[in-house]
Amino acid sequence: MNGSESGFNPAFNIATIKQVVNEAIERVRMQTPTRLRDLIRQIRAARTAAEERSVVNKECAYIRSTFREEDSVWRCRNIAKLLYIHMLGYPAHFGQLECLKLIASPRFTDKRVGYLGAMLLLDERQDVHLLITNCLKNDLNSNTQFVVGLALCTLGAIASPEMARDLASEVERLIKSPNAYIKKKAALCAFRIIRRVPDLMEMFLPATRSLLTEKNHGVLITGVTLITEMCENSPDTLNHFKKESGQREIVPNLVRILKNLILAGYSPEHDVSGVSDPFLQVKILRLLRILGKNDAEASEAMNDILAQVATNTETSKNVGNTILYETVLSIMDIKSESSLRVLAINILGRFLLNNDKNIRYVALNTLLRTVHVDTSAVQRHRTTILECLKDPDVSIRRRAMELSFALINSQNIRAMMKELLLFLERSDPEFKAHCSSAMVLAAERYAPSSKWHLDTLFQVLLKAGNYLRDDTVSSTLQIVSAAPGERQAYAAMRLWSSLERSAVCADATEKQPLVQVAAWTIGEYGDMLVSEASNAISMVDDDGVDDFTRPSEEYVIDIYQKLLWSTQLSITTKEYLLLSLAKLSTRLTTKPSQDKIRVIIDTFGSHIHIELQQRGVELSQLYKQYAHLRPALLERMPPMEAGAPEHDAEPEHDKPPPEQDALLDLIIGSEPLSNGDMEHAPAPPTNNNSTTNDILDLLSGLDLSTPSVPTPTTAVSVTNNNMATPSLLLDGLFAPAQPPVQPQETVVRALERNGVLVELVAQRGGDTAALTMRARSSASTTITDFLFQAAVPRTFRLDMMSPSGTVLTPQGEITQLLKITNPSKTPLRLRIRVSYNIDGNPILEQAEVNNFPPDLFN
Repeated sequence: MNGSESGFNPAFNIATIKQVVNEAIERVRMQTPTRLRDLIRQIRAARTAAEERSVVNKECAYIRSTFREEDSVWRCRNIAKLLYIHMLGYPAHFGQLECLKLIASPRFTDKRVGYLGAMLLLDERQDVHLLITNCLKNDLNSNTQFVVGLALCTLGAIASPEMARDLASEVERLIKSPNAYIKKKAALCAFRIIRRVPDLMEMFLPATRSLLTEKNHGVLITGVTLITEMCENSPDTLNHFKKESGQREIVPNLVRILKNLILAGYSPEHDVSGVSDPFLQVKILRLLRILGKNDAEASEAMNDILAQVATNTETSKNVGNTILYETVLSIMDIKSESSLRVLAINILGRFLLNNDKNIRYVALNTLLRTVHVDTSAVQRHRTTILECLKDPDVSIRRRAMELSFALINSQNIRAMMKELLLFLERSDPEFKAHCSSAMVLAAERYAPSSKWHLDTLFQVLLKAGNYLRDDTVSSTLQIVSAAPGERQAYAAMRLWSSLERSAVCADATEKQPLVQVAAWTIGEYGDMLVSEASNAISMVDDDGVDDFTRPSEEYVIDIYQKLLWSTQLSITTKEYLLLSLAKLSTRLTTKPSQDKIRVIIDTFGSHIHIELQQRGVELSQLYKQYAHLRPALLERMPPMEAGAPEHDAEPEHDKPPPEQDALLDLIIGSEPLSNGDMEHAPAPPTNNNSTTNDILDLLSGLDLSTPSVPTPTTAVSVTNNNMATPSLLLDGLFAPAQPPVQPQETVVRALERNGVLVELVAQRGGDTAALTMRARSSASTTITDFLFQAAVPRTFRLDMMSPSGTVLTPQGEITQLLKITNPSKTPLRLRIRVSYNIDGNPILEQAEVNNFPPDLFN
């Protein structure tokens, strides 16, 4: 190649001699500008931000003045300084046209800086962006490979859809170039173009076949990257590569390349820490994973090479661990043999013992994704996983906690729960809510005995403190109420010991959910607590300790009085205690005890808080004109039916974050809607409020207008000028009882896509209907970050409870309760949105459900 062809060393003729002389004269005439290195020193020497701005503004002013001249010999140096100023965050848009002038220059140094400036200063929103297309086309046809490489890099970085369509044919031609340097640059440019304009994928498909036959590793890695992008974005392209046969069959070619890399000797050009070209190996393993997914024939062809990579790769260096990690992902994603899966999980087990916390986190994250594929193999590393609960890194602890819950079964429930209780006790507050709820669910599912179940629930209440979710309190009460009589007495005695300890140690304010459960249980079964029969009940816990001493009636009332007089307890907790104390008046037998209870209740008749004042006045009436009804009204509640917890207020940290912008998109094109997520006021995690609808409102359910059967879960608020009206308290009590109406359920299929089925189970209930969202998965992989959203018209009111979880396992289920109030009795129209991640890919689906029964609110 001669100088005239390259464009860098033009033949000396009259014109060029004249140009050189003019440039020399220009340099003599003009002041020499500051060099880039000197500008950097000046900026770094600035002591204040104002001084730095002064230096930058002065230099920008000088650069602008030089740009006004047509033929500036210092344009390249000035653009280089301007790019540095741009990197510091100062405006540099006035240099865009100068970059185009440098690109049009025949000098390579000018082109290099010009293209760099174009990549940094231009984007498709600028009009100048359109002027560069012709320059790129000219340089793509240059005889110099480095000029072609500059043009390809710039095109890949700033290509707009229009520019990509104009120059795609040039890039496709360069992929077939015999020059390896140009070929790899063109493949990367095609990769960027396909991302911008997927419709151009078919144009590059024939040219990609030759890339895997190259011996140059740079061409190989860019070719594999390009094919991977095509297969990920187009199922048709993926099937095209799978169906190729003969010498063009892609899987055997990839296996051959990978095998050569493993068995190849030392090559200083490609060796990285003793591993031959790990970057190419990782890219090939990733492509094999895509090609082998749900393809038994392709998986069979790559089983042997994956086993060789897993056994022959050095693990002492981070490079080898990277290859092993990709190998594990490939093994778990394809239809591999069971022995190969065990080998992959054992590799992850070795990762857990690594000193590098990043490798430990990657291992835990991968085990969490694969635990449902081969649970028995992961169980062998249970001890190591539990050790990660003590790791100082918060991310590792979180992943270890989630993986520990995934490993719990009926065989290891005792050992796992013991370790998790220790973790719950010393964990940070951000872990306690999720950990305690998961422990309650695991104990309910795998409890070996009812006594162990109760002991575990009480330990969770004790160690989680105020970070416990409200639904855990209600579910614990349901379990206690449904237990046999001996277990109810055991629960009352065990909770009394905890309540007494909290009152004596003055730490009840930090354990208010425990106080609420203890108050409810003692109020219901207090007679078993103080009776002589309690001595016959064994109170030995799992550690062989019996710390129960039967209390006297007076001592029980003293503990209640101390807690009720506390200024730190929440109003909700005091409501539990006050109603429990009223119930104890019918459980305790001595006259002094009943008189003391009456005095305490009368005191609340003038309480500053209206809710406690109303309860105090209403309960006081049961000692006066309605005293003969008190034993019947405060008798023991029947066993509660298991179901979704009902709460009117949720802790703010348990609810999914409100997605206001997403909900605005959800309701576009319809009448104004109201969203249930936005109707809850934020509540601190220490209150555990359920406001007026309290399951312990023992006097609720007395309908003041029409006779009905009293129900323990409906609160009554009878006030007149902030004072209760006693005369209305028992009105209608002796009206004929109506038989309870069994709610009718209707299952409505709301959404079914990507193996996820979302159903709404509707229960009729007058103005308010209960919808239970039930999400099930038939996919083979675990679905994470599951979020269900709903919106209704403004004439409705929507309350959404906390979901049962955010991780949907194969054949698993997530439930969430929705309460919809419809005073106008209009047909229900519900818009839903479901988002989740599957195999790392975010999915967003939405639908409208309007096929509810017409009599849903009758």
